Amino acid sequence: MSTTEHAAKVVLGGTRGGPDVATLRTDRWWLQPVITVSVLTAFIIYATWSAFNPHNYFYEPGSLISPLYSPCLSSSCVAGAKFGAFTVSHWALSPAFLILIFPLGFRMTCYYYRRSYYRAFWWSPPACAVSDKHESYSGETRFPLLMQNAHRYFFYAGLVFNALLTYDAIRAFDLPGSGFGVTVGTVVLCVNATLLWLYSLSCHACRHLCGGNLKSFSKAPIRFRLWKFVTPLNAKHMNFAWASLVFVALTDVYVRLVASGAITNYHIF
Repeated sequence: MSTTEHAAKVVLGGTRGGPDVATLRTDRWWLQPVITVSVLTAFIIYATWSAFNPHNYFYEPGSLISPLYSPCLSSSCVAGAKFGAFTVSHWALSPAFLILIFPLGFRMTCYYYRRSYYRAFWWSPPACAVSDKHESYSGETRFPLLMQNAHRYFFYAGLVFNALLTYDAIRAFDLPGSGFGVTVGTVVLCVNATLLWLYSLSCHACRHLCGGNLKSFSKAPIRFRLWKFVTPLNAKHMNFAWASLVFVALTDVYVRLVASGAITNYHIF
């Protein structure tokens, strides 16, 4: 009997857009999409709740402000939280809605997050070697996915917000009555700002900004140094993306708990 007669016939069913997810994989390939859906959904629900609840987002004694409300531009912002003398009058909604479009747009158009939610929510495809659940593929050439091309502009806006959140962290070192000091809230705001900077600097758009469109690095030594600095960070972009996302929510939780009196913002020194 020939080798051909003994060979098992392998049929990869479930062509693109088929009714079932067909795969030969026997591992738990579905676990990562489930975790992604769970974490992103939890963040969206919490961020939405926080945006619609403009209370306890600022703690005056330590100048702690939630990153979901900074900069606070509405005239309805509580005293001390307002961003200088500039305010937007007659804004009826929560102050958070004035600024969330920019950090949200940055994350929604992020190359890593695109891969994550395309796979997890749209199953396009949900994992390697698993068939796609869509009959056709148009890439990002149609609305609304055409808006993904605005990622680099959201990246620039994200740098501005990182600078503002860094300023918030620096302000938290100025403690009323004692001058310079460090509290748990100070550390929380500093860690949050650091993670956001790492997420932004590891972004593919940042790496392209530093070293893209160059035919010779020798003719652009400064950009080459910047490119060498951000390239190792780019390899950890996924880690920084998740860490910064989760910590933004945790920072908001901490500020709300302190501002409501539920916990104490303990002094470290």
